[in-house]
Amino acid sequence: MGKETEEEKRARLHKNDIFLNEPYDLKVKRARLRIREWRETCWANEKDCAVSVGGLDSITLLALCRDELGSDLKGISVSVLEDISIQRVHKEMDVIRIRPLKSKPQVLQECGFPVLSKLIAAKIERLQVPGDTSPIVKAYMTGDMGAWGHYGHNEKFKLPDTYVELFGGLYGDFRPDLNCKCAPFKVSDKCCYWLKELPVQKYQEEHNIWPYLGLMQSEGGRRQYSLRMHGCNYVGKSTARSCPFNYFSRQDLLQLALDLKVHVPEIYGTIERDEYGRLYTTKAQRTGCSMCGFGIQLESRPNRFDRLRDHNPKEWEYWMYRCCTDPETGEKYGWGRVLDWIGIKWENRYDTDCVDQISLFKEEI
Repeated sequence: MGKETEEEKRARLHKNDIFLNEPYDLKVKRARLRIREWRETCWANEKDCAVSVGGLDSITLLALCRDELGSDLKGISVSVLEDISIQRVHKEMDVIRIRPLKSKPQVLQECGFPVLSKLIAAKIERLQVPGDTSPIVKAYMTGDMGAWGHYGHNEKFKLPDTYVELFGGLYGDFRPDLNCKCAPFKVSDKCCYWLKELPVQKYQEEHNIWPYLGLMQSEGGRRQYSLRMHGCNYVGKSTARSCPFNYFSRQDLLQLALDLKVHVPEIYGTIERDEYGRLYTTKAQRTGCSMCGFGIQLESRPNRFDRLRDHNPKEWEYWMYRCCTDPETGEKYGWGRVLDWIGIKWENRYDTDCVDQISLFKEEI
C-alpha cells in the first residue's frame, strides 16, 4: 500500500468526523458490527479474540462483546493494578487475571516515578542519566536541535523551563540562566510497560490472541492520533487490535453502560444526570493504578491521592511515605517526596488546604 495522498487523507478525516458525530444508536450499531467483523478477522488469521479489561470503559466493552458474541468470550486483565471495587467486578465477570512482571514498589524503586506525563517523564528519565553526549539532551534543555534538527529551535521538543529547573541538574551547563537541580528520586515512563503492557502482550502471544480494546478518540493524546489514522479494526506489521468504541464520546459510553445494566464499580459511584441532562459518575470520573502520577499537576484538590486517602488510608500511607528506599541514606520515602519536589500539597487534608495546584505549572505539555 502506497503513501496516502493529501486527497485520501482529507477523505479519511472527513469520514472520521462523520462517524464521531453520528447519533448514539448508530454508534452502537457500528460498534456491534466492528465486534463481529473482528472475530471474523481473527478466525481468518487463526487467532483467538478477547477483551483487555481495566476500568469502566473496558468493563462496558466486555459486556457489549459478550452480548453480541456470547458469554464465553474471554476477558483478560492485570486486575491487581485496579481499585479493589473494580477487581470485584472483574471477578464477577470471570475475567482472567494476569500477573505483572514486576511489583509496583519494584517499578518505582528500579525505574522511577511516573509523574507529570509519559512524554515529560521519558525526557526527565533521559536527563537523569549522567554523561549522555547525545544532542537530544541539549535539545531537551534548550530547544536547540543541532545538526540532526537542521540547527533549528523547537520549543515543543524542549522541556518547559519549570521542569528543566527541577530535573536538569546534571546538564545545568546548558542552562546557566536557571538554577537547575537534581531530584532526590528517579522519574520514568516505564511503569505501564512492566506492570501491564508487557505481561498482557506476553499472554496474548502465548494464547494466540488479538484483543478488543476500550479506547476512544475522545480521550485525546497519542491514542487519538492512532485511532484517527487506523480506525476501529487494524492489523499492522506489529499490532493487531479492535477498538469498537473508537467514535464514542464519554456520554455514549455512560449511556451504553446504563443500557447494558453494567455493574458500575463502587469507586465510580453511580451514573446520574446533571441539571443539563448530561451523564456523569458521582465519584471518580476516571481511574488508574493507585501509584500513577501522570497528570497530577493538572488536578485541583481533592486529587487522586486525596481520594485514595479517603478510600483506603493504609494504602495511602504506604505509597506516600514508605514504598521506596533511598539508595544513599536507606531512608524510606514515597510519593510525598515527589509531590513536595514539584510543589503539590498533599500532607494536609484537602478540606483544610484547598489551594489550586495548576497555577504552579503554567508551562504545560
